[in-house]
Amino acid sequence: MLTGKTAVITGSNSGLGFETAKGLIGMETRVILAVRNTEKGHIARKELLKLHGSAEIIVMSLDLASLDSIRSFVEQFRKSFDTLDLLINNAGIMAPPFGKTVDGFELQFGSNHLGHFALTALLLPLLEKTPDSRIVTVSSRAHSRGSIDFSNLDGATGYQAKKFYNQSKLANLYFALELDKRFKKHGFQTISVACHPGVSATNILKLGNREIPAVLKSLANLFLQPPHMGALSSIYAATEPGLTGGEYIGPLGQFQRKGYPALGTPHSKATDSEISRKLWTVSEQLTGISFPFNSEH
Repeated sequence: MLTGKTAVITGSNSGLGFETAKGLIGMETRVILAVRNTEKGHIARKELLKLHGSAEIIVMSLDLASLDSIRSFVEQFRKSFDTLDLLINNAGIMAPPFGKTVDGFELQFGSNHLGHFALTALLLPLLEKTPDSRIVTVSSRAHSRGSIDFSNLDGATGYQAKKFYNQSKLANLYFALELDKRFKKHGFQTISVACHPGVSATNILKLGNREIPAVLKSLANLFLQPPHMGALSSIYAATEPGLTGGEYIGPLGQFQRKGYPALGTPHSKATDSEISRKLWTVSEQLTGISFPFNSEH
């Protein structure tokens, strides 16, 4: 059981994040719903309390498309907590029209990868002093179709929504695996685990900024993984006692699209150590936020 432990889940007012929160509060975990829209966060909190009336659920504002918002979230969190057991980097934007974060990053790379990179770095001091702490980063099967185009990370020389989504999900996986390598190299006790939900029917499935028609949603639900099943990968990655860090967890059945979670294998392109290190360096340079691996530990 996770009684008394504290978990931060990004993007947890709906979809996979909401289902992950539901699973963790069922294990008596204190959950922080770290959400961009706090009004929707409070609605989600009410729904969760209907299921577990005694659960401790806190809604906090976090916009991963803003480094100032990320810093403000961490500052507010540290006022109330001096430890953190679980960080679940779940939030994601999928294939929107071209846009930029307030800091000038392409929206998907900036929110899905750089935002979580910065958040993890700033919360690491709390995680590291909490025994058995974990960081879970949610990637996607789409990472296998991605590549990191260092010459066009901001989309200035061309933008394809799905291509940039695939890139951001590959970046998530590179980050999770590289983070665990650095934890082990520098003697940190925190572990980093990656996961993916299969092909999940959540509200991330939209046509541009528009909801998909109801009839298509019904069809999607027949063939895709329902959100509560997709979230099992995140819950497994967060709670399975046998994990030691560096694993990639995903559904076992139907070409890793559906089913219960198990240990999976990332696409070979996610294991290129040269690209992994370069992405890390570029991420630190772009965000201006560094991990404490260069200091004494």
